[in-house]
Amino acid sequence: MTDTALREHMCLLAKSLFDRGLTHGSTGNISARTEDGGLLVSPTGTSFGRLDPARLSRFDASGVPVSGDPPTKEMPLHTAFYDTRSTAGAVVHLHACHSVALSMMPDADADDFLPALTPYAIMQLGRVKLLPFFLPGDPAMGGAVRGLAGKRSAVMLANHGPVVAGKDIEAACNAVEELENTARLALLTRGTAARGLTDAQVRSVVTTFDVEWDT
Repeated sequence: MTDTALREHMCLLAKSLFDRGLTHGSTGNISARTEDGGLLVSPTGTSFGRLDPARLSRFDASGVPVSGDPPTKEMPLHTAFYDTRSTAGAVVHLHACHSVALSMMPDADADDFLPALTPYAIMQLGRVKLLPFFLPGDPAMGGAVRGLAGKRSAVMLANHGPVVAGKDIEAACNAVEELENTARLALLTRGTAARGLTDAQVRSVVTTFDVEWDT
């Protein structure tokens, strides 16, 4: 995808996420690899609903900013995924309501944040790691992602929001939507006798769809 087409596509997908309430105000950030190995990144303090393709932050293949507005303060999160996952072509971070609410539950599983309710979150995300609370913009968030050594494509920042890496911008957006939707299902069924997937069913999904499944 050309630089111009990627800019427009990023802004289109970001607006779609914003319009459906998956992030709000000036929250969230998004980035994608360019054809030449550089990065396009949403600028700091901008809204997903009003991103300007021409003002996206542009980095060259060496990580040097070359044009556009100053990037999001969450750059350490983005670069941590790109540096540790060779398959990462895009990263999306949202402040999504249901996943944040689920991260605040006292019984949230730090190593396997999302309950196995449907096959789709497993297929698109693998296991999701719940990370502790960090101050917004704290570079330690990037350090925590690096500490996973590339074994997770998605993390949940407690009391903050999900961060997902995908092979391209479309895949990353689809996966982060699946994360939020699964968190919503978990809250809707919380305290009921809802039947999730059995361990055998989870293993079948992992095997059939060749899911990266860190144990």
